[in-house]
Amino acid sequence: EVAIDFPDEDLEIIDHSALIVQLEQEVAGPLKKLLQSADRGRLYREGISLVIAGLPNVGKSSLLNRLAGYDAAIVTDVPGTTRDVLRERIHIDGMPLHIIDTAGLRDDADHIEAEGMRRARKELITADRVLLVVDASPGSDQDSAQLLAEVPGGVPVTVLRNKIDLSDEQPGLEQGAHPILSLSALTGDGIDLLRDHLKSSMGYRVSESGTLSARRRHLDALRRAKRNFDEGCRQLREQRAGELMAEELRLAQAALGEITGEFS
Repeated sequence: EVAIDFPDEDLEIIDHSALIVQLEQEVAGPLKKLLQSADRGRLYREGISLVIAGLPNVGKSSLLNRLAGYDAAIVTDVPGTTRDVLRERIHIDGMPLHIIDTAGLRDDADHIEAEGMRRARKELITADRVLLVVDASPGSDQDSAQLLAEVPGGVPVTVLRNKIDLSDEQPGLEQGAHPILSLSALTGDGIDLLRDHLKSSMGYRVSESGTLSARRRHLDALRRAKRNFDEGCRQLREQRAGELMAEELRLAQAALGEITGEFS
């Protein structure tokens, strides 16, 4: 700001490229780690929203019952049994989970089931993770690719290949952009693998120290600070606009001040 206010003075200031390097090292990295820690703290305190989705009759309700440990949902061989959103709260090694079982996604549904599907798609938007269940039994030709298109971009997805009890397939986990986990909700084979996967994917560690249990207000301030910081770096990198960079840094500092109490 001094260099901006007194452009005619021969001031010794850091050049733009070096400034960006310094900011990325001293601000971007720590801010990213702080946000990750704060997000984990929120998940540990409030719980993870886990949405079970897929076509009708693939075993979504059976999976809910298996994770819950009791018959929370009605299970039948009739497609479309679940017509509304079912919610259960459980814990895995102390990690709270909000499990949401949704109506099967299909085209030829009556108006009641269609309303359940509308609610299901609404839940997908706010999910922390989606468990996309497909039928892996012999003779089934279900393709997860078409179902993945139903999930909003940016929402993590794990594809669950259910009903392996109908074949000789063993439980297993294949890592990738969308992890694929083979299991049987009916027999419970692979459920422990699913629990471990959920803990790992959410960054959960038992007795983890140093996790910031941030409030939603704090998280909002951190995210605004990061947006301002990123925009300032972009302005400096692309436009060499030091005055805009200084303004974005001031806004980022004000957002952080809302957390420390300096600003309200």
